[in-house]
Amino acid sequence: MYSHKLLKPDGRKLTLYSRYPISDQLQAPSPSNEPVQANPHLRWHPLRGEWVAYASHRQGRTFMPPPEYNPLAPTTNPEFPTELPQGKYDVAVFDNRFPSLITTANNPPHTIVETLPGNGACEVVVFTQDARASLSSLELSHLDLLIEVWGDRTREIGANPQIQYVLPFENKGVEVGVTLHHPHGQIYAYPFVPPVPARMLEMQQQYYQSHRRGLLQDLIQQEIADNKRIIYRDEVAIAFVPVCARYPYEVWLAPIQPVSSFAELTPEQRHGLAKALKTVTLKYDGLWNRPFPYLMAWFQAPTDGLPHPEAHLHAQFYPPYRTSDRLKYLAGTELAAGMFANDALPEEKAKELQAVAVNLEVPVSV
Repeated sequence: MYSHKLLKPDGRKLTLYSRYPISDQLQAPSPSNEPVQANPHLRWHPLRGEWVAYASHRQGRTFMPPPEYNPLAPTTNPEFPTELPQGKYDVAVFDNRFPSLITTANNPPHTIVETLPGNGACEVVVFTQDARASLSSLELSHLDLLIEVWGDRTREIGANPQIQYVLPFENKGVEVGVTLHHPHGQIYAYPFVPPVPARMLEMQQQYYQSHRRGLLQDLIQQEIADNKRIIYRDEVAIAFVPVCARYPYEVWLAPIQPVSSFAELTPEQRHGLAKALKTVTLKYDGLWNRPFPYLMAWFQAPTDGLPHPEAHLHAQFYPPYRTSDRLKYLAGTELAAGMFANDALPEEKAKELQAVAVNLEVPVSV
């Protein structure tokens, strides 16, 4: 992996990553030369026992620009700069212009509940320069690089003592609220372990203390033995519709042998995950022969410097469709009660995805 760090005119950081050497002549553009004016803060929710972030400056963020004003495409006209330079590189990561969390947040307002500065980090990860691409169309070596990039960002962001948890994710499709169609994801870094990964880590810690083995590690072995819901499997990586899926087309993706974070992956595991990631996204797009929306989130160990043998790096995909023309809306029982109701059996949806033929070595037209 090659990388090259740049500084934008507005003070934000940009890092370029590539499978090939990167020219040191590249300059970092920015749609604006004004420094980011963001000071988010957190307010404590006493009934739920969790923090809520407030970032009112995000109301003005970019929303569905026409293709000719794509801020994630390389700059073609210096008079109308985008976020990325022209040049040969594969992946770009830069500080979000409209962050929900920022390391310099300070002086939160006083309210009737506890408040804190919204200290953290929000980065944009541009998967490719090609605006027409998607994860399913990228070469395996490109996906391998992307997974390595997530690891590099986790190491760099997590080295900040303010940060306790790093979460890479991708929102794909207007159905999940995407405001820019160019293939990209984000990384949120939190000053605490957020509620969802905190609950999963709690369950994993309890299991590890009792069994001296990982909870997800044993669940994966049970899925392999059951052999009903597996979407992809090789010697080192697996993707499957979990037996406990909350969404009809939910898929989990993981190394078979547990590692706690991206940083611990071997090259073989990383390449296996790249094949699993391409398989899942190809099957999603091939299911109804159209781009398939989802939220993909990667869960790993906290960045608190402590050992976490219970943690098992993995991705969870949450697709919003329950059929080809019907969305699964989160309503009363999901939002109010916190209990999901799934209208389809995981085994049925796994069969649909298993039936989609894919070829990892054939380039996908976009």
